[in-house]
Amino acid sequence: MFRFSTKNTDDLSDQELLSQYQKNGDIKLVGVLYDRYAHLVYGVCLKYLQEREESKDAVMQIFEKVIEELRNREVNNLSSWLYVVSRNFCLMEIRKKKKTIDISEAIEKNENFIMESAEEMNPIEEQLDDIKLKNCLEVLSSEQKRCIELFYYKEMCYKQISEITKYDIKKVKSYIQNGKRNLKNCMDK
Repeated sequence: MFRFSTKNTDDLSDQELLSQYQKNGDIKLVGVLYDRYAHLVYGVCLKYLQEREESKDAVMQIFEKVIEELRNREVNNLSSWLYVVSRNFCLMEIRKKKKTIDISEAIEKNENFIMESAEEMNPIEEQLDDIKLKNCLEVLSSEQKRCIELFYYKEMCYKQISEITKYDIKKVKSYIQNGKRNLKNCMDK
């Protein structure tokens, strides 16, 4: 893999590198972070994807995303944030694969299978699900809603959410877990 660090950037902390990157947009600074954290991101990818080549590709895709995200995002704990971004990326890849496998199995079972399911073909259905999700978010308590939004939409870890909201980490976990359950119940109605 490439080494991006130089003598004058090796001694900088993650926060200093992020700050400089946000000021001048020098991609080499993210390259230094890549040198520091690529092996950790690869470990997360390998844990979830369980294939070496796919995990290597995922690392590159994740850092491409990170380059864009870090331009304007305030990140207090880079390693925790990278873990969450990497985990979420891998979970999305697994979902994509599962959807493809499910469709392939349906085709194999039914030789007359012509189209995907209505859910796959109908974007209006997806829009309705998004609307339903937004409505269900409004039903949650303010604490649950805030923690869910920070965790899933802003991709923050428990510690970051705790620092922002001033809730105890155990409370944050509880709000997220109960919020997920309440969302599922609401969506199933």
